Amino acid sequence: MSSESFPSSPQEFLANWSASRGNVRRFLEDTAVPPIDDESQREAGQAAAAAAVEETFGIDLEEFESGHDSVTGAFTIAGSRHITTPDPDIPQDTQAAAFFDVDNTVIQGSSLIMFALGLARKRYFRLSEIVPIAVKQLRYRLSGSENAADMQSGREQALEFVKGKDVALLRELCEEIVDNSMLRKSYSETIELANMHIAAGQQVWLVSATPVQIGQILAERFGFTGALGTVAEEEDGKFTGRLMGDILHGPGKKHAVAALATIQHLDLKQCTAYSDSINDIPMLTMVGTPVAINPDKPLKAEAERRGWTVRDYRNMRRAVRTWGVPALVTAAFSLAGWKRLRKRSK
Repeated sequence: MSSESFPSSPQEFLANWSASRGNVRRFLEDTAVPPIDDESQREAGQAAAAAAVEETFGIDLEEFESGHDSVTGAFTIAGSRHITTPDPDIPQDTQAAAFFDVDNTVIQGSSLIMFALGLARKRYFRLSEIVPIAVKQLRYRLSGSENAADMQSGREQALEFVKGKDVALLRELCEEIVDNSMLRKSYSETIELANMHIAAGQQVWLVSATPVQIGQILAERFGFTGALGTVAEEEDGKFTGRLMGDILHGPGKKHAVAALATIQHLDLKQCTAYSDSINDIPMLTMVGTPVAINPDKPLKAEAERRGWTVRDYRNMRRAVRTWGVPALVTAAFSLAGWKRLRKRSK
């Protein structure tokens, strides 16, 4: 075996291994070792991949594979790796990307409860079926922090509800929910941040526990690269009620971002991540530039302790909703004028 044929880094090894999933023997025989028996090649491949995953991302191979399933599932549903094609006039920074949480980072409130209520209005669910999810989301809104167990059980209940449902119909309803309920709740300041990354030639990904269809429609509407989310398995145009990969909450986001970075050849040190929740610390700590947006109290404290940038758009959005932009502009000019007059009188 020549030294030129063996991957020069754990990242390169993982990229090749990910591309060869389902045919690990070919990968090993082409790049690492002579032909070997089934059991030996399986053990060698697993051990080498596990070591590379641990060194690169600090997670185990099972977690990486689960993230990989989430990413490839999202690609399959989208029909391609990228939802939006990059502007050919913008030089692309192929190793950099920005990852955005959705709830209270890109849009105000819970995308899951908007999703569930929107489907209930169309009689896709019965109201009694979404009450448990609504109670958990209300608990989140009142406490200001997410509960991982509640989030996971809510998604599992949703998966059971969609079992046997028509995939095309759900996609159609998701588009209606996004257009009628979610876009108007977006934080324009966050969208501007995302557009700055796009203008710099970087990829922009939504990473959320919300159903991947919702994330991908949001990404399409905003012109982002793509979206990762919770992926419900599809078969013959119907949902099976099974999950593909992780529920993308907490560590699940880290697993999916690790897989995406491997597939897309991203350098996470050159990447940025944005979130409002302490539960997203695993994703925030894996990138070079973590940013807290509209943070809950635990994340704000952690961000300040670590010296991370903190941005809070909640008060501005509340003020605009209450008073309107013209009134706020008038008030700002009035305040500035009052300060100048006060300064002159001293």
